Amino acid sequence: MLTRRNLLKTAAGASLFTIVPASVLRGETAPSNQLTRALIGFGVIAQSANHLAFKGSRLIGLCDPYKARVEHGLACAEQNGWGKVKAYDNFIKLLEDKDVDIVHICTPPHWHGCMSVMAANAGKDIWCEKPMTRTVGEGKRVMEVVKAKKRMFRLNTWFRFQDTFYGFGTTVEPIRQIVENGLLGKGPIKCTFGAGQGFGWKFGWSGRVNARPEPVPADFDWDMWLGPAPWKPYTAHRAGTSFRGYWDYDSGGLGDMAQHYLDPLQYLLCKDDTSPVKIAYTGPRQHPEAVGRFDRIVLTYEDGTTVALDGDETLKGEPLLRGANGLCVYPKAKGGKTLRIKDANGWWTEEKVLAKLAELPKPAPQQTDFIDSCKNRKPFALNESNGFRSSTMFNLGIVAERLGRGFKFDPVTLRAVDDQAADRLLYQGMREPWKKYMFG
Repeated sequence: MLTRRNLLKTAAGASLFTIVPASVLRGETAPSNQLTRALIGFGVIAQSANHLAFKGSRLIGLCDPYKARVEHGLACAEQNGWGKVKAYDNFIKLLEDKDVDIVHICTPPHWHGCMSVMAANAGKDIWCEKPMTRTVGEGKRVMEVVKAKKRMFRLNTWFRFQDTFYGFGTTVEPIRQIVENGLLGKGPIKCTFGAGQGFGWKFGWSGRVNARPEPVPADFDWDMWLGPAPWKPYTAHRAGTSFRGYWDYDSGGLGDMAQHYLDPLQYLLCKDDTSPVKIAYTGPRQHPEAVGRFDRIVLTYEDGTTVALDGDETLKGEPLLRGANGLCVYPKAKGGKTLRIKDANGWWTEEKVLAKLAELPKPAPQQTDFIDSCKNRKPFALNESNGFRSSTMFNLGIVAERLGRGFKFDPVTLRAVDDQAADRLLYQGMREPWKKYMFG
């Protein structure tokens, strides 16, 4: 019989930490009406401004299967003004703590889906690191449970609503204006992503094959770190920041960074409610365990719009967007004020571009304050629904990369079309007991 006691046996063997009563903690540093949060995982990303140092809600606890990271996290919390926070010896105890309002999931990606579902079922709101999930099946399940439990969900990438778009020099808003208002004509749009979006510098992230097993560190719960992933012997390369080079935990550059690029792209293309129907792949065959490089992945939508991920950087001269009417959108020039536009007659002057943008209706406002989302139950700008669609974009590409070929996809049923091999990768299995917690 699966019980909480049985589930916690592994984690209980790692180490126990002093738990400070919430009433004491709240009296030390924060108003009682401030929302509280706790961090699951305390690696590099957890120490960023959006997690450890975020001041919009009050940090009261953290956990990690590596004791040294927990101890470091406790010290960092004090240094950041949070006082003495709780240290949980297992994330399930964190989810059971009624004092926690929001959980920040700062783990490797193979945990994102399962922890998001478990957090939603525990009544927590969720701030999840990118990528949202490793597979389409996991993403679909997260979306379903978050909606059913009426939880607030934020995915930790923000370029659809703030900051300059990767390699572009402007925010996404003026690009969305151009697309939304039909300046690119009636018909499919051609989008090219390449050198400016960092594919090349992530290609070095690859796992090591045939590595010799190493002793598991005494203060590290390796089985808990693996969680829903297949069991493998411990090596430091698997468990360090290099975990991104293994298919079991992430998917190299696409897994690490593609949601940063493709989520704002999905938004500016007005594709938040659908997914590509055809995926093409060009590149070398991949090792079954270790992530490699790709030359090109092309995602095609039902209306003919294409998104080319240019891994070998042979499309450097292509614009970000090429419309059906021939109008092209390019990044802002050095020293310029806005994006550049070119049509059949040549380059538009900057004054003409600015004048055109000024007369176009702007996109609808977005909900960009997650704490306000949690307090007033208003869905965040990047939530479980549109986040699922943008994670689906690159998860489809990852499946084609692993297959070494293209396939077709149904954006309604969310299944590969007449392709069992592709479907198995879209809907991968999990180790128990995590499979039960994820899918019921």
